[in-house]
Parts: sequence; C-alpha cells; structure tokens
Amino acid sequence: MALVIPVIIFFYVDSLPKAAIPKPLFYDSVTTRIEKGKQVTDTAWQHLPDFKMANQMGQQVSFSDVSLSDSGKITVVDFFFTHCPTICPGMTVEMKKLQGVVQKGVKVGDNKADYIQFISFSIDPERDSVMALKKWADRFQVDPDNWWLLTGDKKEIYDLSLKYMNLKLLDPQVDSSFPHTDIFFLIDKHGVIRARRDKDGNPLLYHSLDKQAMTNLAEDIVLLSLEKDPKEKSIFAGKLRLLAVIFLIVIAGVGIFLFAFKKKDKHAGPILEKK
Repeated sequence: MALVIPVIIFFYVDSLPKAAIPKPLFYDSVTTRIEKGKQVTDTAWQHLPDFKMANQMGQQVSFSDVSLSDSGKITVVDFFFTHCPTICPGMTVEMKKLQGVVQKGVKVGDNKADYIQFISFSIDPERDSVMALKKWADRFQVDPDNWWLLTGDKKEIYDLSLKYMNLKLLDPQVDSSFPHTDIFFLIDKHGVIRARRDKDGNPLLYHSLDKQAMTNLAEDIVLLSLEKDPKEKSIFAGKLRLLAVIFLIVIAGVGIFLFAFKKKDKHAGPILEKK
C-alpha cells in the first residue's frame, strides 16, 4: 500500500487541469518542413529590439541590461506620461502593487525579486524629463532597483508601442499619434511578449485596471519564472506516466510472486524432524 498509494495520487494529480505557461503573442514568420515523414511547423517569434534610454535616476540603461539572454529577467512593461489626468496614476498604483506582490513571494530574508524588471515608458518624452520622472517616482514611492521610468527618443518609444507591441491592434481605442492604454505587457527573458490564452486560443490581455487581469498577471509571472529551457530537457521528460505504469506492473508482479510463494509454502506443510 505504501508503494501503490503514491502512484495512484500521481495519476490523480496528473489528470487535474494544469496551469498553462503564458504563450508567445506575436510572430515574425512561420515555416514548415518534413521531418521523418511528418510535417513540422517552426514559428519565429517576434522579439523586442534593444534600446537605450534614461531612467528616473538619470542613468542610461538598455533592454539588454535585463533581458535578451538565457540569464535575463522577465519584464513587465507599460506606457504612461506624468501629465496624464486619467488612467496613469491608477496604472502606476497597480504596477507598485504588482511589484510588492512579487517581492513578497521571494525567499525569507531577501526582499528583492532579481528575476523581474518593471519598465514604464513615457509617451510624452518632450515634457517628461529625468526630473519629471523622478518627481513622479517619489510621488508613488517607486523602487528604482527593479522599476525604471524611462524617457528617450520619441520615435523609438512609439515604434516599441505601435510596431512591436501592436497597440493599435490590441486596443482599438489607441490613437496612433498618442498610444495610450492601460495594458501591461509580460515579456520573457528573450524579449518575447507572452500572454494567457482562453479556451479558444484568444489572448487574455493584462489590463491594469481590471482586478482579475492583474491576478492573472501575478500568476503568469510566477509560471513564466518556472519555465525551463526547452533545450535542457530532462531524460524523464514526457515519460513519467510510462514510468508510473511500469512501476505499478512491477508492484503487481512482486505481489503475485509473494502470494504464490506463500501459498506454495502453506501447502508444503511442516517438516518433521527425524529422531
């Protein structure tokens, strides 16, 4: 029983619905090839380009400082501006809450989440100087260790939002001359935008002013942080069910053998000693 029960529990847990790691959102190209007689599809996912801008501390930082590598960080990105009288203060509050949730999830004694970076781009860089960003950061007590408020070249910022994050397609209310939205973007360590999907495969965007969407984002950050490099597959990958079945067969075989041996021993009867 001590051997069988864990295997039964494994099959039960394996049958339960599993949380899905957020999927890539945009692709550059799709190619097909024939491999071992079967058609295989290869998708080249769109990556955010590197950039260099000034943060609220006056430091020149780049995307390659935190992402675009195997040892890079997950990033959460949004777009705002300090003169915004509507949704921007609420977005900043939600980003701060998200930062707090992530930091509470790290190990005891360490309040820094080194695996994630938060980035807020100003879409009004002409007015949002480093000083203006610092004032905004102080107002909302932004932790600069893993949250940058960035200002820089306007065309570069707008290209990031409209060309690489497709805000015009994702949010029909976005004016291409002023890309303003409450969407937060989840980006993996290779610079690929990810998103949760519904049962029909449609992306569920992370609208910062939607509580459920923010709960989804917090969960998906954790899931993405646990994602393993597909190039580093375990020798047991995809074989756990087979191993469990083999284990049950072995247990059954041992049980049958012990039962047969005990029955044979019983029929043999006691051996009388000779005087």
